[in-house]
Amino acid sequence: MKMIGMGQKTQLTLITGRTIDQGVGKELGKSSQEYYDTAAVCFLDPVDMTKIGIKNGATVQVTSKFGSVTVKAKHFQRGCHVGLAFIPCGLWANAVCGDDTYSMGMPLFKGFPVEVEAAAGKPILTLDELLKEEYGKEVP
Repeated sequence: MKMIGMGQKTQLTLITGRTIDQGVGKELGKSSQEYYDTAAVCFLDPVDMTKIGIKNGATVQVTSKFGSVTVKAKHFQRGCHVGLAFIPCGLWANAVCGDDTYSMGMPLFKGFPVEVEAAAGKPILTLDELLKEEYGKEVP
């Protein structure tokens, strides 16, 4: 781990997937506040959050060899998951998943290394802002 200001950064294994809350938010529309609140997040184990030096609800930067995204950190709600980071499927997860399919027809959505660090003061982009940043154009 390397010092970053007051906190640390640490290597974790990222997995992505669907959540019930994200599904409810999606039904209300991908531009809804509910979808943003449930998809622009990264679930972490409290042990890993302590290593990074953050509390539940803090802003974190998640970086892989494919890209980087700023999201809100939340405790895993059930069980112990030390060493894992979970981002619900969506554009925030896609920003770090990459598009290489390794000849399988699907990009990696699970089981690859990411670096997670505190990102106090960095904004968590909305869906429209993230689309503009990733693709360089306004959303119609």
